Amino acid sequence: MERRKGKVEKLTYELWTEDKGNFVIDEEYKGALNVLEWAYNEYDDELVYACSFGIEGIVLIDLISKIKPNAKVVFLDTGLHFQETYDLIEEVKQRYPSLKIEMKKPNLSAAEQAEKFGDKLWERQPDRCCHMRKVIPLRETLGEATAWLSGLRREQSPSRKNTNFINKDETFHSVKVCPLIHWSWKDIWNYVEKHQLKYNPLHDQGYPSIGCQPCTFQGDMTTGSRSGRWANQTKTECGLHLK
Repeated sequence: MERRKGKVEKLTYELWTEDKGNFVIDEEYKGALNVLEWAYNEYDDELVYACSFGIEGIVLIDLISKIKPNAKVVFLDTGLHFQETYDLIEEVKQRYPSLKIEMKKPNLSAAEQAEKFGDKLWERQPDRCCHMRKVIPLRETLGEATAWLSGLRREQSPSRKNTNFINKDETFHSVKVCPLIHWSWKDIWNYVEKHQLKYNPLHDQGYPSIGCQPCTFQGDMTTGSRSGRWANQTKTECGLHLK
């Protein structure tokens, strides 16, 4: 991306501009490395990657390691994830020892939430559950950051098809950087195979998108859609990526 002439102040939510230049979308990385280079040059330690450790996350971590090996990564540890996800995080720590991975927990444990709001809140009020266990913790994390990275792909769902590389994030009053928007599901898996990356074994069991265990089911593995999330409900997003 070409820097604007005379640009001194970095791009922030408060100083948002639509004139962010153009990224070169190359054949190998579909622009992802160019976006990451710009983002870490622009924000350095004020940029945090909110990673769910799904297959896109594994690819993005590997790409990040080429640009900033000691990058900040936050995992929203709701206390309701699959054991396979926690095991994968430990493997990632071993492969990328310089990464600064934070396990960000909500204010209430799952047991405390059940005691205060009733058991299985995710079935009765899923938006409220996600808000307490994901949205608030990420808001707390981004309070100390200027921008954040996400592994969103346009192919994943209708709500994500208009995502840009650089987005004004109205939910968290931040700048959201999405390097993988042009990657297909096939691109993701080709990269994982080429670089021999470890990934969540639940993908091999038919789970395209992996989140909290109670709200994650098997789904359509042809495009990596989010069809297995919040099955039989109208909910499609946890609240982190709403406009």
